[in-house]
Amino acid sequence: MNRNISMRLAALCLAIPLVACDSAGTPVPEPSPQDQFFERLSQLCGKAYAGILVSDQEADAEMVGKPMIMHAASCDQNQIEIPFHIAEDDGKWNRSRTWQITRTDQGLRLKHRHRHEDGSLDSVTNYGGDTDSKGTAERQEFPVDAESIASFRANELDQSVTNIWAVEIIPPSESDARFAYELRRLESSDGRHFRVEFDLTKAVPAPPPPWGS
Repeated sequence: MNRNISMRLAALCLAIPLVACDSAGTPVPEPSPQDQFFERLSQLCGKAYAGILVSDQEADAEMVGKPMIMHAASCDQNQIEIPFHIAEDDGKWNRSRTWQITRTDQGLRLKHRHRHEDGSLDSVTNYGGDTDSKGTAERQEFPVDAESIASFRANELDQSVTNIWAVEIIPPSESDARFAYELRRLESSDGRHFRVEFDLTKAVPAPPPPWGS
């Protein structure tokens, strides 16, 4: 066989594995639990769901049996805003609260925005915390951050400096679909526990915007 042809065949044989490897592409990394969690939340964008208080502490007695609505009102690739509406005895609604869940370089952040009916910010607002673990696609926890601790102490809310918030989501595609918001004080003597759950199997009409929007 001609030497030049032999060399070309050898070169071609060596190239075949490289071409095959290249055609497979770089493996796509598995999404993190926090990415999966945020994607689940994104599925709710623009929709509203009814909920109810499921914890049973005396501190929340005025909320027992009250209709509640969560509305994933504003979404982009880095932040989702969820106004939380609570019915009142006079037939009106308290629209003071909005939960903000944001992607950060370290994970996820939960913040609470509180406004009065005239749109002004409450003296206690923008509190929350960042995740300090990977969590799961279903549940993420947010221990209180330094900014919030300072705000709580400045407003004589020392009992709140050990707060841990959690958000859970089982997506609408599943039979037991729900969204839950929870507050606990694991290191506090009062054993604080607040939890509301929303049924994601059926959307409800979107409520009016929260106060100040």
